[in-house]
Amino acid sequence: MTEKDTQPTGENTLPAEASMLQAETFAERERLAALLAGLSPQQWAAPSLCAGWRVREVVAHVTMPYRMASADEFQAALSAYGFDFDRYADAEARETTERLGDAELLALYRDNVRHPWQPPGDGPAGALSHEVIHGLDITEALGLPAVPTERIARVLEHVGTKNLAYFGTDLSGISLAGTDADVTVGDGTPVPAPVKEILLGITGRRPLPS
Repeated sequence: MTEKDTQPTGENTLPAEASMLQAETFAERERLAALLAGLSPQQWAAPSLCAGWRVREVVAHVTMPYRMASADEFQAALSAYGFDFDRYADAEARETTERLGDAELLALYRDNVRHPWQPPGDGPAGALSHEVIHGLDITEALGLPAVPTERIARVLEHVGTKNLAYFGTDLSGISLAGTDADVTVGDGTPVPAPVKEILLGITGRRPLPS
């Protein structure tokens, strides 16, 4: 969730920090793929923490980068929704779940565990953030093992004002200080909380710690 470390994307040519973030991204995909493989049809159809999406829509969304042939294809699709990414992502996820079954979605995700995709402008930290946040959308809703604490802390280390603004999060006067990892978001009066609750709070999945 930062604009630094956006170049290059080759796994063996990344700077040390970017390489570490990419390794964490791959590890999180492997972890989540193993959990998804054990879900029942009822769990695939269960509501996630991402408002309006079932688990299968969340999986469809995280596989979207693997299904796009090119950046031009993405831009053309986005333009049909007035370049409103949230509207486009919602429609794309719903259309994909109508077209692909759960087993196909799982295969797409599992086959792309080591895909080098990074969100434009956010680099390897953005890729890790994407996997961790949407992973929590699934695991928290289903009561499955959560993302490892240190991996969530890696995401929080890269949270900036742009990220908070995207989620409409106002931390005026406070900072959120991890009780289980040495990481703080914001620069006001410290409010202690587990890092998982901090991330869920600043992304609007749960109320902010107080």
